[in-house]
Amino acid sequence: MAGIFEIAEAGEKAYFFKLTAPDGTVVAVSPLFNSIQGAAAGITAVRENAATGLIVDKSRSTRRPGSGNHPGRPARQQPSTRVSAI
Repeated sequence: MAGIFEIAEAGEKAYFFKLTAPDGTVVAVSPLFNSIQGAAAGITAVRENAATGLIVDKSRSTRRPGSGNHPGRPARQQPSTRVSAI
């Protein structure tokens, strides 16, 4: 079973969507949109881009001694990996 996109209201005239995994885990929550159509367009964009999106690991665990990465400085971009599906 695939994940589920759910559009919800966030007060008056504000909408967002969330992506939920089959086990009920919330995988992603969108920013706010001014309309339901905007939220639906956001879902379409995620569907179109997620499978081909690059992964850039900027976590501390990828830093190597002597790599020049120091707290307070941006980490060097690591090689990216393509993802085939969510």
